[in-house]
Amino acid sequence: MESVNDLIAALKKFPGIGTKSARRIAFYLLKKDNEELAKLGRLISELKKDLYTCENCGNISEQNPCTICSDPLRDRKTLCIVEDAEAISAFEEAGIYNGLYHILSERISPLRGEDLTEKSIAFLLAHIKKLKPNEIIIATSPKYEGDIAYYTLLDILKGTKVKNITRIAYGIPLGGSIEFADRMTLDTAMASRREV
Repeated sequence: MESVNDLIAALKKFPGIGTKSARRIAFYLLKKDNEELAKLGRLISELKKDLYTCENCGNISEQNPCTICSDPLRDRKTLCIVEDAEAISAFEEAGIYNGLYHILSERISPLRGEDLTEKSIAFLLAHIKKLKPNEIIIATSPKYEGDIAYYTLLDILKGTKVKNITRIAYGIPLGGSIEFADRMTLDTAMASRREV
């Protein structure tokens, strides 16, 4: 059963998957036929094959620039800075925001020695310079790393000419993540943002 144990160990590396869940998934997969397993394996191995990182915002898309940056109906005067593509997916699924996004390309976590690189900062500032937004919304998760990212971004944004910088309100539970928030929570957080 070494192959099953190896699969369980691999599944435990997924976010939110502990030993019990990993074991449950592994034994579920054992019940599937080889054709289903081959299809799942193909989907995983080809996941990134036809995906691009948007040259404007850093989003993941099947085209470059991404579908959001390419959409002429989006509000081009509002820029929402998020930590990852999962956050964009949550906002888009909720249908509560019609502006553009920018993904931070690195995590900010002093405890892990992670910070924004000069390249990441330059990418953000170039995006802001190109867009000339009227408002920048900082949409970082309300947990320690999200707060550090927020204050880091405030320092970076001081050098821009953007006058209206807001942060989403704490409609999202403290310690929670944007990607797991429901539509109502995201809507409240976005509507209750405040100027900084």
